[in-house]
Amino acid sequence: MAPPGVSGMMLGVMPGGEDVQGQRLEHLRRVLAATEAPQGGPVEGLVVTRPENRFYLTGFTGSSGYVLVSLQHALLLTDFRYTEQAAQQAPAFEVVRHGSPWFETLAERACALGLTHLGFEADHLSVADLQAMQAAVPGVRLTPLCGVVEQLRLVKEPAEIEIIARAAACSEGALRKVLESGVLRPGVREFEVAAELEHHMRQGGASRPAFDTIVASGPRSSLPHGRASDRRLAAGDFVTMDFGALVDGYCSDITRTVVIGRASPEQRRLYDLVLRAQLAGLGAVAPGAGGRAADEAARAIIRDAGHGDHFGHGLGHGVGIAIHEGPRLSPLSDSILQPGMVTSVEPGVYLPGWGGVRIEDLVAVTGDGCRVLTDSTKELIELL
Repeated sequence: MAPPGVSGMMLGVMPGGEDVQGQRLEHLRRVLAATEAPQGGPVEGLVVTRPENRFYLTGFTGSSGYVLVSLQHALLLTDFRYTEQAAQQAPAFEVVRHGSPWFETLAERACALGLTHLGFEADHLSVADLQAMQAAVPGVRLTPLCGVVEQLRLVKEPAEIEIIARAAACSEGALRKVLESGVLRPGVREFEVAAELEHHMRQGGASRPAFDTIVASGPRSSLPHGRASDRRLAAGDFVTMDFGALVDGYCSDITRTVVIGRASPEQRRLYDLVLRAQLAGLGAVAPGAGGRAADEAARAIIRDAGHGDHFGHGLGHGVGIAIHEGPRLSPLSDSILQPGMVTSVEPGVYLPGWGGVRIEDLVAVTGDGCRVLTDSTKELIELL
């Protein structure tokens, strides 16, 4: 199975090619040069095993590969299936065909390069692989490091933001076609709606959905992550659709809630409440703002309306190569927003047994506020 967030990208070189790869390598090397292990001594290199980080550094989209970056060298280890592809996509890296297991080849190359102290991605490498890798390189000290490449990914380059914008346009195009097609009507099953959204995203240029499409109708719309089921839509239902497209390795994310038929006064009041909170959240996204403060701008409106207990998730999360990454907008966030960060803004209110509403946009932080990447209408749509 291909890795999440990376698979399905067309064979090609990332925008900017070798120059972009070289810049990202230099950024990583500066971080490594300033990194000292808790036990003392400089970390001479980093072993990258997380697929999203491998793609970010190399542009390589194959399903198997491992990266070793030192202050002087950059190696991409992969197997026979991908050596030609890796050479095309990762021109800034020396492509090494690894044996089985892969870490024996890593050990050989690390020793040949004279490396004695390597960091590894502690939040991705399994204990079993760590133990096996340590056994293969007894002369090399391995130090756990967290979030090294993820920190580099937090602030997107302009070219990355434009790819995300294209992914957002792809998902919005699918939404328009679904709304126009008449598929959102009584009797249609939720997973049929999801299939239509995914079909149109692929037709619009997506390699695949960015995540499992959420379609939750009627009482199920109170499930924040209610993946599409065989429930049939009924007149009077709220229908929450949360979906995204993967385009050139980058994700989009959008949520819209509609009504099958006329909205009741209760439905309209709840929808208007969530919309007011969402607009307040968008207004709070700006450079220098804290993720906690942005969350509170939206949460206070919902709490003051008596629904604080019905909004149990954070206001938003970063979106990029992964569908969930930094920064975070939540009551527990310590993120400080910077220009170039991309995040969702998605408050919701969920009433068990009755239904719920979520409205989500994707935004890029700018020098003086934010650029909304999803511009589909947020007026309550009644499908008559």
